Amino acid sequence: MKVVIALGGNALLKRNEPLETEIQRTNIRKASRAVREVAALHEVILTHGNGPQVGLIALQAAACSETVCPYPLDVIGAQSEGMLGYMLGREIENQMPERKVVNLITETLVDASDPAFQSPTEFVGPGYVEAGSERLVREMGWVFKRDGDSFRRVVAAPMPVEVLEIDAIRMLFESGYLVICAGGGGVPVVKENGLFHGVEAVVNKDRTAGVLASHLDFDFLLMLTDVDGVYFDWGTDEARLISKIEATNIDTSQFEEGTIRPKIEAGCGFVNSGGRGAGIGSVVDALKILNGEAGTIISRR
Repeated sequence: MKVVIALGGNALLKRNEPLETEIQRTNIRKASRAVREVAALHEVILTHGNGPQVGLIALQAAACSETVCPYPLDVIGAQSEGMLGYMLGREIENQMPERKVVNLITETLVDASDPAFQSPTEFVGPGYVEAGSERLVREMGWVFKRDGDSFRRVVAAPMPVEVLEIDAIRMLFESGYLVICAGGGGVPVVKENGLFHGVEAVVNKDRTAGVLASHLDFDFLLMLTDVDGVYFDWGTDEARLISKIEATNIDTSQFEEGTIRPKIEAGCGFVNSGGRGAGIGSVVDALKILNGEAGTIISRR
């Protein structure tokens, strides 16, 4: 099968872990083993999240705000896309020396009138206690929402329309490369008066992965994170794993907007547009999810 793997940012940096390079390298090494297992049996394109990393780079830039104007989110997104793509590519090549790997800094077209710009939902950066988040609201004007036991910054997440480098991705894939692209959902750009320019937002990487898989006519969308699937009543004593979702028969409003819901919607959108199936689950279960033995499987029926 032809598979788009979407590695969640929390699969590369677990919740509440320090944003240290060596910690990320360790997690990337583990994630790359899962990619290797799948790529040994299937044709793969790899995407990845960047939420914690974007937030860290933004904080670092803000710390220099007295001497340097903080970089906008599209530029920070490109920075993190290059950084994580490099780290993933290096580790995959180390584990699969017979494979050719290439990382592309990728742009994703969004609609300038997307209502998401008026209602930020996408988590970026580390978690804070409430007092810490209140200080950043005062000093930086950032918006925060609760994410588990902590508070995290949220930013606009417009819907992806297309990946601008789709032809280059297709050409490299057909030439035998394992392509790493659309990191963090791709750098968000809009087109105005015939010209493209970046915007202050991020694109949800699972939604972009679904668009990428659809436009490339791939078979399966595999979304890997730090939990083992989709749950009803997540975070309660009554939590129960959903092993299967019918793409045409699911009410996504019952799931939290900024966490698992985009994965479900991306998977359903891909399947409803002709994809064979999608899966959501833990990075350590990658091949099992693809074989329908673990995680949450999204199918037509």
